[in-house]
Amino acid sequence: MALIVQKYGGTSVGNPERIQAVAERIKRFRGQGHDVVVVVSAMSGVTDSLIKLAKSVHSDPPARELDVLLATGEQQTIALLAMMLDKIGCPALSYTGYQVHIRTDSAFGKARIMQIDEKRIHEDLKKGLVVVVAGFQGVDEDGNITTLGRGGSDTTGVALAAALKADECQIYTDVDGVYTTDPRIVPQARRLDRITFEEMLEMASLGSKVLQIRSVEFAGKYRVPLRVLSSFEEGPGTLITYEEKEMEAPLISGIAFNRDEAKLTIRGVPDKPGIAAHILGEIGKVNINVDMIVQNVGADGTTDFTFTVHRGDYKKSMEVLKRVSQELKAREISGDDKIVKISVVGVGMRSHAGIAGQMFKTLADEGINIQMISTSEIKVSVVVEEKYLELGVRALHTAFGLEKPK
Repeated sequence: MALIVQKYGGTSVGNPERIQAVAERIKRFRGQGHDVVVVVSAMSGVTDSLIKLAKSVHSDPPARELDVLLATGEQQTIALLAMMLDKIGCPALSYTGYQVHIRTDSAFGKARIMQIDEKRIHEDLKKGLVVVVAGFQGVDEDGNITTLGRGGSDTTGVALAAALKADECQIYTDVDGVYTTDPRIVPQARRLDRITFEEMLEMASLGSKVLQIRSVEFAGKYRVPLRVLSSFEEGPGTLITYEEKEMEAPLISGIAFNRDEAKLTIRGVPDKPGIAAHILGEIGKVNINVDMIVQNVGADGTTDFTFTVHRGDYKKSMEVLKRVSQELKAREISGDDKIVKISVVGVGMRSHAGIAGQMFKTLADEGINIQMISTSEIKVSVVVEEKYLELGVRALHTAFGLEKPK
């Protein structure tokens, strides 16, 4: 018998029929002798509707009150699922984040989980009950309702699994696992049987939308085995776990990409200490995160500085850069919001040389020019023109032998 935490997203519980299908699956697990704790999101579309409703009342809703409103989405789902479980003869109790004491900080809209009191849940499990917990929400030390941000139910599921010392945390979504890349771009993409926390974290941060980044970080920190499964079809899914030393790591596990990129360049700035800090410091003051950075070799006492930001921050970044360029008496500034980032990811890079060279040659053979490069121990990322995204992803997927076996 195992203790399993299952998390179901909004599409998985999008209507009464789907809620019943989820309840039947939970009952099957209980019938196998497992203890089950379930975390659910709001029904698909509900959160967006609540945000729209809030903005119809106030153009800039107070963050605290918005969290109070948004938390009601999950409260509906937990009650409906508990009712359905009761109907099919599987006793269950539903709880909000407040009721099971999911303690967070006070960052409304993007709160972080600090502590979970698991005693109440363990007591209910001993009674043979299924415990249904609202994802996405918690409570701060002052008793205020908080929400964890988009995708926060994944984090709730992983955090509960860690607190309960669960044998596995199962994330049910509308896909049947983690793929070598997006099957919509590469139909030959292959579902991975397993992937390491490090690789999944890189994939999530580089554009893969299967799991929320914070949930993967949490799982890796507390060594919670994660499994991504489909809500709509049976299958083994993908296990996300720690690297097993005795296993031969695949060279490359996947090709990730991110369309939400923009590039900015400031040319002819003084080539002296502190300039990069000043430029990025001003960008940071307006809460814009910088991703890739390139500084050219100085010439004639000046240098060029290029960095990337999220495409949604492009206009604001250009405004800041215009002001900074005047302060530094830079020669010019330029920008491009028609770029993308493509990355190859794999723990096998640690023990194999030549991955970057193979990646660059593959892109060159397709006539794709690389504008920027960044690397880590298990990934190589490049920036290219947006129009080459699909061609680049397909070429790399083939070059590294990631297709389904024929």
